[in-house]
Amino acid sequence: MKPTCPGNPLERYRSRREFLYVGLLGGLGLTLPGFLQQQALGAQKFYATKEGVAKGIIHIFLPGGLAHQESFDPKPFAPSEYRGPFGAIDTSIPGIQFGEKIPQLAKLANKMTVIRSMSHGEAAHERGTHNMFTGYRPSPALQYPSIGSVISHELGSQNNLPPYVCVPSVPNEFANSGFLSSAYGPFALGSDPAQGNFQVRDLNLPGNVSEERFARRRSLLETVDHHFRSMEESDAIDSMDAFYQHAYKLISSEKAREAFNLKAETDAMKDLYGRHAPGQRLLLARRLIEAGTRFVSITAGGWDHHDNIKGGIERDLPSVDQAIAALITDLEQRGMLDETLVMVTTEFGRTPKINPTSGRDHWPRVFSVMLAGGGIKQGLVHGSSDALGGEVDTDGVTVEDLATTVYHQIGITADKELMAPGNRPIEIVDGGKIIESILA
Repeated sequence: MKPTCPGNPLERYRSRREFLYVGLLGGLGLTLPGFLQQQALGAQKFYATKEGVAKGIIHIFLPGGLAHQESFDPKPFAPSEYRGPFGAIDTSIPGIQFGEKIPQLAKLANKMTVIRSMSHGEAAHERGTHNMFTGYRPSPALQYPSIGSVISHELGSQNNLPPYVCVPSVPNEFANSGFLSSAYGPFALGSDPAQGNFQVRDLNLPGNVSEERFARRRSLLETVDHHFRSMEESDAIDSMDAFYQHAYKLISSEKAREAFNLKAETDAMKDLYGRHAPGQRLLLARRLIEAGTRFVSITAGGWDHHDNIKGGIERDLPSVDQAIAALITDLEQRGMLDETLVMVTTEFGRTPKINPTSGRDHWPRVFSVMLAGGGIKQGLVHGSSDALGGEVDTDGVTVEDLATTVYHQIGITADKELMAPGNRPIEIVDGGKIIESILA
């Protein structure tokens, strides 16, 4: 990626941009236009990538580190200090059990693949999160782009929608564009869909700006643009015009705005997903994928249960269970599951043994993730942990393997090189392999 140089002609027009914002756009916020402006400023030659089996991806990230023992990989025959406070229940896969607090997902186990043999070497929250969002171990020398940003870079937008959206906000610094231009960073909603007054910032005109007034402002802006163009002949002006046109298109596109309109969903559908944060975030994610967004990332709950893991799981896991089960069911009923990859990940696992404060500590040596749809096999458990849930026992999977497989399903070759600052070619993923055994 060619870095922005201090002599970039666009820098000379900063006052012009500020003038247009203050004098013409008035109450129109700059979060969305800023996002689009960065796309214009940062875009380089586009390298086309073929679309894969999955047309869109919903990434459900459980920050803090969900205990595999209390979710997808229970140990009912281990001693009580390892087994933990909950029992195990049968799933729709014969002979496979999940933790008792995810009964709805247990019923849908025949629709998914669970990987019980994930591992990496990072026991710190930030480093574990970096791994799962980028497919890379952290490096002091380079900021790697998130999976969503790479998909945005490679596949671009469709239907006037941002290709990469975070619900409700950018969850961490590693969900961003890294060494790629910030043009490929996520569009964040700015508010939570679970709130009763939910409204996406920038997609609606300010209350004091009518459609007619908006059209007049646009006309006035075009007049001023013409004036500046007559005074300052530069390709950069055309680039800025393209940015403004894109911003107008998104704000004025009824189809784009409708993708964010949760009010269009029935009460029955909202109840199916659950009237809580995980449920309404995932319902919105489905709407965005259905409308054409490529990658939606949501976060749900907090899973850093060093103390009282029983209380933490009882508080947060039932709503996540309901929401993810509803998403899979809804996608299948709409005929979307085969083309939508649902991915549930977390930072790392938790220690095999319950600690003195009735919790579990950080444990990256083995944990579980779940995949459904998007060309993934149904009714499969891949790999295993040992009898106490402390080590990978069979068919280990690395972060690089998982990222390579996800990219493959959406049509991106993971060893393709992208250009980092200093004209350094960097592979999208370094060293991963496609997990062929989980592909349908």
